[in-house]
Amino acid sequence: MPHLSIATGRTHHETEHIQLGKVTLRGQIDVPEGATGIVLFAHGSGSSRLSPRNQLVARILRSAGLATLLFDLLSQEEEQIDNKTRHLRFDIKLLAERLMEAATWLESSSHTQGLKVGFFGSSTGGAAALEAAATHSDRVHAVVSRGGRPDLAGASLQNVKCPTLLIVGERDESVLNLNRQALQRLNCVKELITIPGATHLFEEAGALEKVAVLAADWFKSRLV
Repeated sequence: MPHLSIATGRTHHETEHIQLGKVTLRGQIDVPEGATGIVLFAHGSGSSRLSPRNQLVARILRSAGLATLLFDLLSQEEEQIDNKTRHLRFDIKLLAERLMEAATWLESSSHTQGLKVGFFGSSTGGAAALEAAATHSDRVHAVVSRGGRPDLAGASLQNVKCPTLLIVGERDESVLNLNRQALQRLNCVKELITIPGATHLFEEAGALEKVAVLAADWFKSRLV
C-alpha cells in the first residue's frame, strides 16, 4: 500500500512521498474543505508535479471544490534512466498502474475516503489515464486529457466507460488529428473541445485558464 501524509486546506501545499513497494514517488496533495471528489494528475514527459501549468490547473480545480493530487509517476532514479533511454515515459501500462496504486491508497484514507476519483492527464499521461480508466471502470469516474496522446492507449480505448473530455489546442494539428481518431474509438460519454489559437502547451494568453475551467466543470458534475 502507498503511504502518503495528507495536507488539508485550500492554500496549504506540501511535498509528500508516496511509497509504492520499493519505489518512492514525490507528490503534493490538497484537500479543500467540503471537497466533492479528487483529481489525480498524470503529466507527460518533460513535466512534473511542479510544472506551473499543472499547478495552475490544480488551483482552479480546488477553487471548484475538488481535491487534487499532483505526483510524479516515475521515481527520481527512474527519471534519470528515462532521460537517457526515453522508454519509461512511453510505458503506458506502468504509468497507469502507478495511477491506480495511488488511487487505491487515497480511497482508503480517512481524509479522502468516499471521494470519487478522476484523472487529469497530459501528453503520455493522457494515455495512462485512459488505460487506467479502461481497466478499472468501476473506480474511475471521469477523465480529462489536455493535449494528450489517447492513441497510445491502443485497444483499451474501447473499454473506457467513464465520461471523457479531450482538450486540444487548435494549432496542435498532429495531436488534434490523433484525438479525433481516438474519439471515434471511445464508447463512453465523450467530447472533444479545441481551444482557439492554442498550441500544444497552451502557452497563449488565457488558453490554459480555459482548459482548467473546462476541466473543473467536467469533473465537478461527475465527481459527486
